[in-house]
Amino acid sequence: MTIQAQINWIAGMQLVARAGQGPAIIMDDPEGRSGPSPMELVLMGVAGCTAMDVVSILRKKRSTFTALQVEISGERAADYPKRYTRIHIEFIVTGTGVKPTDVEQAVRLSMDKYCSAAASLNAAMEDSYRIIEADSMHQLDQ
Repeated sequence: MTIQAQINWIAGMQLVARAGQGPAIIMDDPEGRSGPSPMELVLMGVAGCTAMDVVSILRKKRSTFTALQVEISGERAADYPKRYTRIHIEFIVTGTGVKPTDVEQAVRLSMDKYCSAAASLNAAMEDSYRIIEADSMHQLDQ
């Protein structure tokens, strides 16, 4: 499968990107801030990819989750090409009676097998998760 994208320079360091016929997004550098930087989009892409996997797997397990949030951070090398050297992803799952084993398996399957965005990077990947009991706001950390 081939995916195509097009980037058009607007001004300064601002770019407009579009994949296929999809919606356009604006990218910019940290000074312009009219959109995320390309490297921020890399992190968002990994987070979005793995979030979709986890949602799909939890649904198949008939999990009682009501919300999923993914928080991601990345450490970059000091020297060019300043690639990501370490990425941490935290999955925050909210629901009543969510089974930690279901969340752990969903995260593992995503990170080890399904998330093509994460597999495309040459960085050490770490993950963790939290389950928030919706009725009592009790939190289980892993």
